[in-house]
Amino acid sequence: MTNILIVDDDINVLQLVTIHLSEQGYQVFQAKDGMEGLEILKKAACNLAVVDVMMPFMDGYALTKEIRKQYDIPVILLTAKNQIEDKEQGFEAGTDDYLIKPFEPKELSYRVKALLRRYDHQADESIQRIGSTTINKKSYEVQIGNRTFLLPLKEFELLAFFISNPKQVFSREHLIEQIWGLNFQGDERTVDVHIKRLRERFSKLTDDFQIKTVRGVGYLLEVQRT
Repeated sequence: MTNILIVDDDINVLQLVTIHLSEQGYQVFQAKDGMEGLEILKKAACNLAVVDVMMPFMDGYALTKEIRKQYDIPVILLTAKNQIEDKEQGFEAGTDDYLIKPFEPKELSYRVKALLRRYDHQADESIQRIGSTTINKKSYEVQIGNRTFLLPLKEFELLAFFISNPKQVFSREHLIEQIWGLNFQGDERTVDVHIKRLRERFSKLTDDFQIKTVRGVGYLLEVQRT
């Protein structure tokens, strides 16, 4: 279930938004100020936050900044103001969208769905899977089953490139351009060294994939057939 945090010191707004979003199938968590909202985020994995601007203790701008520092979730700011300066302050704080009070609950629902789709798409692009092997391009982690590995940067980038392009043959020159860049001054044997290290790391851990040598051409990543 998708969890949504609503933070507003107006109990009527809290109830209205909670009822409407609950009817849409969301699990809603309520907070009456920014401090309470942060406490909820520590305990519940929320997918999106709807935040009022004018609140006691911590206003919506400050809360949005804190959410941006600690969590990768979209934020919608609610405000009774419609001045361009207020919108500018909101977007500088890191909000993804802005909704002026009073608003139609359906409009909020549309904006929630659009932001969740956008963030889901971004998350999908950062995660790649082959069998039980998962590559996370945001955290630079490789997970195989229950084990997590942190690789040297170029090894990670090379493996991620292969997994993004399985069954395709790449020359050493092409791999140099993709991973090390056009200005790389080293030898193409650098690719061979990194391929060797990847093989040594993963050959005994998984048979989800193999990096194979195509004689006279380069390398390809072969995926195990299931």
